[in-house]
Amino acid sequence: MKQPSLTAEPRELGFWMCTALVVGNTIGIGIFMMPASLAPYGLNAVTAWVITAIGCSFIGWTFAGLARVFPQDDGPYAYTFRAFGGATAYMVMWCYWVSVWVANAAIATGAVGYLTTLLPALKSNPLWPPLTALGLVWFFVVINVRGVRTVGWLQVLTTVLKLLPMAAVIALGIWQLITAPAAYTEHLPTTPATLGNVLSASTTALFAMLGIECATIPAGRVRDPGRTIPRATIIGTLLLALICMCISIVPLLLIPQQELARSNAPFADLLTRMLGGRYGELLAAFVVVSGMGALNGWTLIGGELTQSFARHGSFPAALGKVNARAAPTRAFVLIGLVTSLMIVMNYSKSLVQGFTFLIVVVTAANLPIYFFCALAVVVLWRRGEIAHLGRRELSFVLAALVAFAYSIWAFIGVGLESLLWAIALAAIGVPVYLWMRHARGRTAELGQGA
Repeated sequence: MKQPSLTAEPRELGFWMCTALVVGNTIGIGIFMMPASLAPYGLNAVTAWVITAIGCSFIGWTFAGLARVFPQDDGPYAYTFRAFGGATAYMVMWCYWVSVWVANAAIATGAVGYLTTLLPALKSNPLWPPLTALGLVWFFVVINVRGVRTVGWLQVLTTVLKLLPMAAVIALGIWQLITAPAAYTEHLPTTPATLGNVLSASTTALFAMLGIECATIPAGRVRDPGRTIPRATIIGTLLLALICMCISIVPLLLIPQQELARSNAPFADLLTRMLGGRYGELLAAFVVVSGMGALNGWTLIGGELTQSFARHGSFPAALGKVNARAAPTRAFVLIGLVTSLMIVMNYSKSLVQGFTFLIVVVTAANLPIYFFCALAVVVLWRRGEIAHLGRRELSFVLAALVAFAYSIWAFIGVGLESLLWAIALAAIGVPVYLWMRHARGRTAELGQGA
C-alpha cells in the first residue's frame, strides 16, 4: 500500500476555521457536564485538571510538530502509516473513528440534558430525550452534506457564541471571590486525596480536552497545512487548557458535592443558585449552542475519517464518493446511523451515569491515536525522517516522549470496564480490515487476469 498523502480536494479551511474546529470540537458539552462527573472525586479533580492540561499541551505540541514536518501527509493516518505500516495505522484510526461517533452520542445526550432546563416538557415522557438527541444528530448530518465551507462558517459562529458562557462563569467566579470569598470554603468536598482518585478524575477530565488533534484530520482541505495546522493546534490547545481549568473549579467549590453530582446541568444550576431569576436558563441556551457546534464539527471529522478509510482501501469505495459540494454523503449517513445506535443503547442509563460512561469509553477509544502518534515521532526521528539537529527538533521529540508517558497514564486510568468496551469496539474493526484486504487482493487478481 502506498504512503497516504493529501488529495487534490478544495482547500477551504484557513487558520480561523481550523482554530474554531479545535476549540469548537473540544468545548462542546463535555466541559459543561464535567463538574457533575468529577464531583465524586472532590478536590482530587483540581490536581487532575493540572495533569490533564499539561499532558494535553504536550499532545498538541506533538501533532503540531508532525504537521510541520510532514505537511503533505494525510493527518494521523499517514503519521502512523509512516512509522508502523498499514495494519497499525488502520487499527489506530479505527479506534479513533469509533471514538468520534461515540463522542457524538455523548454530546447529543449532554445537549438534551441542558435542553431540559429550557424545555421542561422533555421530562414528561421518557421517549422525548432520546428522540430529541436523534433529531440533533441527523440535523447536523444534513448540514455536513451541504459541504465543508458551510460547516466551517457554522463552526466559527458557534465557537464565538460558546465562549460567552465561559466568560460568564469565570466572571461569576471572580466576582464571588471578591465579594464573598467565604463561599469557596462553605461547601468543600470531603472526598480524601488519593492517587487512585486523581488518576480516575484525570481520565474523566481528558474527555473535555479531546479534539486538540482535529485540525490535522481534514488536512487535505486546509490551506497551507504546514503552517496553518501547527498554529491552530498550539493556540487552540493552550486556550482550551486555560478555559477548562478556570471554569471547572468554580462549580466544584460553590455547589455542595452531592448536589453537584446529581445535576444534569451544573453550570445552569450554578447561575441560578448565585444570581437567581432565569440566568440559568440563559446559560443553558448557550450550552446547547455549544453542544450543537461540537456535534457539527465532530460529524465533519467522522465523515472525513470515513472518506479517508475508503480512499485508502480500508472501507468500501462507495463511502468515499462525494456529492456536488464535495461532501461524502454516504460517509455522513453511516456516522449518523452508528451514532443513533449508541444513543438508543445509552438511554437505558440515567443521564449523568450514561454521559459519564460514554465519555470514559470515548477517552479509551481515543487514546491509541495519541499513544501511537507520540511514539511515531520517536520512531521516525531514529530513522532520520525527522532531523536530529536543532533545538526545535529536539524539543519536539522530548514533547512527544512526555505525550507518550501521559497516554500511558490515561490508559491506566480508564478502568477495566471502559477499556474492555473500547477493546471490543476496536476488535470489530479486525474482520472489516481482513475483509477489505481480501477484497483488494481479489480485485488485483481480476485486474491481472484481464
